[in-house]
Amino acid sequence: MAKEHLQEIKQVEKAEVETYFNGTGFDRWNRIYSDSDDVNRVQRNIRIGHQKTVDDVLNWLKEDNGLNGMTFCDAGCGVGSLSVPLAQMGAGSISASDISEAMVIEAQRRAQQVDIDSARLTFKTSDLESLTGSFHTVICLDVFIHYPQNAAEDMVRHLCGLAQNRLIVSFAPYTPSLALLKKIGQLFPGSSKTTRAYTLREDGILAVARECGFETVRSKLNKAPFYFSQLIELKRSWS
Repeated sequence: MAKEHLQEIKQVEKAEVETYFNGTGFDRWNRIYSDSDDVNRVQRNIRIGHQKTVDDVLNWLKEDNGLNGMTFCDAGCGVGSLSVPLAQMGAGSISASDISEAMVIEAQRRAQQVDIDSARLTFKTSDLESLTGSFHTVICLDVFIHYPQNAAEDMVRHLCGLAQNRLIVSFAPYTPSLALLKKIGQLFPGSSKTTRAYTLREDGILAVARECGFETVRSKLNKAPFYFSQLIELKRSWS
């Protein structure tokens, strides 16, 4: 019963996230992940922090030879902040997906604006659990904030199964100070807090990755006011 109850909770939270990012959340986050001036200070800082994370991933990938022959999965692509520039860098093929149809449509629009070959960059609406296929590199940035620890670890296990060589993930790391900030924030109700936000224990994430045959190559903590993201690159130990 406990497992069934946990599954019910996960389904409810997934539905909340999907509804949010197809409505109010899309409007808000589309502005954040753009050049719009219609953002407040907190949103601007989140934009800066997220862009740091995206830039780090792109810089890491630039170090690889033969990028144009590699296949990528951008899991939880949002408005294409990573997949569009990755395609511009010459990635062989990219499969980008998001739970929000509105986000996917916007990502497609942005890709068309810079005239990216649709055969190399494909988009679809899908949650992470439903993703299938096999890719050289799987990337999932700032999506696990919607997953509690156990669900996030299950998702790492699933994404490892899709990655032939490398997995790159980022998440809000658990620290006592962040836990305190979260508790303080919960005291102030507001319409912007539509979905739950989870911090994750890094040791749990890495333990699951090791079980799947992946080892940490490098990591970096990106910080901006109101933005904390632990970025980790993992590779199969036999590669």
